[in-house]
Amino acid sequence: MRLGPETAEENEGQALASAAANADRVDPIHQFQVTNLVEFGQIGGSTFAFTNSALFMAITVTLIIGFMLMTTRGRGLVPGRLQSVTEMFYEFTANMLREAAGSEGMRFFPFVFALFSFILVANLLSMVPYFFTVTAHIVITGALALLVMSIVVGYGFAKHGFGFMKLFVPKDVPGPLVPMIVAIEFLSFLSRPVSLSIRLFANMLAGHITLKVFAGFILSLGAFGAVGWAGAVLPFLMVVAITALEILVSFLQAYVFAILTCMYLNDALHPSH
Repeated sequence: MRLGPETAEENEGQALASAAANADRVDPIHQFQVTNLVEFGQIGGSTFAFTNSALFMAITVTLIIGFMLMTTRGRGLVPGRLQSVTEMFYEFTANMLREAAGSEGMRFFPFVFALFSFILVANLLSMVPYFFTVTAHIVITGALALLVMSIVVGYGFAKHGFGFMKLFVPKDVPGPLVPMIVAIEFLSFLSRPVSLSIRLFANMLAGHITLKVFAGFILSLGAFGAVGWAGAVLPFLMVVAITALEILVSFLQAYVFAILTCMYLNDALHPSH
């Protein structure tokens, strides 16, 4: 039986579509693709749209606000389990800020608490299969890092004026070495937002790509039947181990971002130290 040209083209189109779908499932980079969910129009030649990235950022913020409202609604003298979790989280962030920036740094507590919460919840949400990884995009982590440094510089100059420039001149530096030390300190300061954003972005990106690669091994080996599934045991164990490691990394990267923010805020408060 011979197929007509239209039928052959339809079959070929379906085969190509199926191959593309399979490639998307195997491709470890596909999970990070930003897609438009709702398009609102064109602005200056660029499409203004509500993306999957914006959706998961909104979900992250909603979950944080909802959890805080739910756990602090009663505010009992003897806290329940959920209220205890919130209070422990509060104290953990407060102690981190006090140790890094002193008691004066508590004026930045709402900012640090919100930043820490957002990164932590976004990291943990990304561990759910088929969920979007917000913090694996340099544009997001870069924006957070620039926000931190803008507050540091803005507050530093607002409080100390040009005295904030003492940050670039360490104490007891010999006069002839001052120009070189100032240049080094200035370059180090400029590198802060770069390292702050790349550290979080790279760790989340690498971890999720590794997970997707080993999960792809399981599916590929499964196509060979019983022998393939037996061989997929090792990749499966690796996926379990890497998942546990990624959960730890989610907490660790949120903590590192927050503690470095506290240290940078300390420079704004005490530039001469």
